Amino acid sequence: MSNYFNEKSTARFDFGVYRNHTAKKAGSNMLTISTRPAEGQQYAVGTTTISMSIREAQALQSFLNQSLTTGDSSNV
Repeated sequence: MSNYFNEKSTARFDFGVYRNHTAKKAGSNMLTISTRPAEGQQYAVGTTTISMSIREAQALQSFLNQSLTTGDSSNV
């Protein structure tokens, strides 16, 4: 299997998934979520990055899938 790398950006966040199928070292399979600097703001605010393992990301995905069911937007 080959390595996998994917990134997506929105106006407020950068998302990245990095997978190395042959490496067993900690940190070789990660998900990152980073804040982006707000454009047009008077003050500059530093960015923050959250990194988690793929296993932790899968737990987050399961939580979000259960919590953000379609058609249930009454609590948004």
